[in-house]
Amino acid sequence: MLIKLANGKRLLVIGQASGMMHALDPDRNGAIVWQTRIGRGGILGGVQWGSATDGKRVYVAVSDVGFKEFVLGRGGSRILDPKIGGGLIALDPATGARIWATPAPLICGDRPNSSPAQSAAISAIPGAVFSGSLDGDLRGYSAEYGKIIWDFESVREFTAVNGIGKGGSMDGSGPVIAAGMVFVNSGYGNWGGQPGNVLLAFSVDGK
Repeated sequence: MLIKLANGKRLLVIGQASGMMHALDPDRNGAIVWQTRIGRGGILGGVQWGSATDGKRVYVAVSDVGFKEFVLGRGGSRILDPKIGGGLIALDPATGARIWATPAPLICGDRPNSSPAQSAAISAIPGAVFSGSLDGDLRGYSAEYGKIIWDFESVREFTAVNGIGKGGSMDGSGPVIAAGMVFVNSGYGNWGGQPGNVLLAFSVDGK
């Protein structure tokens, strides 16, 4: 993310699977301005698919997905840990200081193929940040305070415009927000997640 600060200075802010966020100075050959640890990092840890900014804050979703069993290769098994991972963090873009941090709700219970990890890319609009989770929920957070202000559970069947569909884990691409609508895909079976096949659309008036 290329961010212009209040003093006119530019910063290039990027997240890493190591669990670190970095701010580089694009006008000084990429000199490091600040570094902040937001997660423990590792395999599918830290930042996976992308953060967001509104210029006032940098919003970072934490993956740090945990596995009860992880075997690579054909026929390998990957069993998610329903109690490890996730969280949304806001940082000061000028200094990297943490403004707020909201842990992931632990709602997986005994549900298979579920994790609180927030691996998917996130999206920000004035006043709110949207983050999907491997548990299948899409949540809206207060941009100023980090409080969850909206939560939609997508792991269920839907009567779709072209038949019956099923939601699942949210990973990879993040929500698209345009013309008063929020669009998000639900279903991601890789790495032990819950498969699914729906594109969901939300409007402010609920239609």
